[in-house]
Amino acid sequence: MTTETNSVLNQVKEAFAPVTEAFTKLQNMEVPEAAREFVKKQADAAKVRAADAYAGSEKVTAAIETAVSGSVTEAAKISRNIQQAMYQDAEAFFSGIDQLASAKSLSEAYQIQSDLARARGEVLVSRAKATAEYVGKLVSEGAKNAQDNLAKVYGKTA
Repeated sequence: MTTETNSVLNQVKEAFAPVTEAFTKLQNMEVPEAAREFVKKQADAAKVRAADAYAGSEKVTAAIETAVSGSVTEAAKISRNIQQAMYQDAEAFFSGIDQLASAKSLSEAYQIQSDLARARGEVLVSRAKATAEYVGKLVSEGAKNAQDNLAKVYGKTA
C-alpha cells in the first residue's frame, strides 16, 4: 500500500509541477525599469500636488485663526492637526508607491508592502494614543471650567 500511495503522490506532484514552477518564476519575475520609472514619476507629481493642497489648507486655517478667537481657535487647532495627519498619510502613501516601484520582483514588493503596512499600523496606534490623551485633557479642562463656573454661581447666591 505504501508503494501505491507513493506512486499516486508522485503522479500528483508531476501533474502539478508546471503550476509549481510557474509560481516560483512569478515570484522572481522582474518588473521592467520603464514601468518602475513611470510609477515613480506619477508618485512624485502626486506628492507635489498633495504638498500644494496642504499649504493651501494651512493658509485657510491660519486666516480663520487670525479672524476669530476663543473656542474657534481650538477648533482650528484640531482642524490643523487633522490636515497635518492627512498630509502625512498622503506623503507616506506616495513614498510607499515609490518604494514599491523600486521593487524588482514580486517577492521584494511583497516584503516592502509588509514593512509599509507595519509602519502605518504603528502610526495609527500612536495617533490613537495622542488623540485619547488630547480628548482626556479637553474633558478634564471642561470639567474644571464647569466646576469653577458652578462655584461662582453658587458662591454669589449663598
